[in-house]
Amino acid sequence: MALDVEQFYQTHGPMVLRRCRRLLRDEGQALDAMQDVFVQVLRHQKSLDDAAPSSLLFRLATNVCLNKLRTLKRKPEDRDDELVLTIAQELDEAARAQAASTLRRLFSVEPESTATIAVMHLLDGMTHDEVAKEVGLSVSGVRKRLRTLSAKLSTLEEGAAP
Repeated sequence: MALDVEQFYQTHGPMVLRRCRRLLRDEGQALDAMQDVFVQVLRHQKSLDDAAPSSLLFRLATNVCLNKLRTLKRKPEDRDDELVLTIAQELDEAARAQAASTLRRLFSVEPESTATIAVMHLLDGMTHDEVAKEVGLSVSGVRKRLRTLSAKLSTLEEGAAP
């Protein structure tokens, strides 16, 4: 049974656009990416399962945005952009596996809230103030958690234990 793409677009378009805005941080690119997501849905509507539409569209939006980031030949504007670009450009399966292993080790010794803070700030592009309000910490508490996480990650990347 084919998906109703028009209904998908009307219902979930705003969510997809928000995701694209967070990852790309550019309104024009975000709008293009959102359209690309729904072009993919249109192309594959007969084979897609609409049991979890938000999850499907969130994943598609993330992949489309990461692909757009891969093709950008610009100098990153800030450190967060550089992190996202590094992840987007990593194509080697062994390196991905190593990165996943490092992140698992890192987050196995960190509170779940630290992982949430990292995703909100580094991936979703939220400011320290926005993250602090969401997780119920002070801005300085958020900064401290991110600094500590960065230091532990550097240690892990050098091959030492956290």
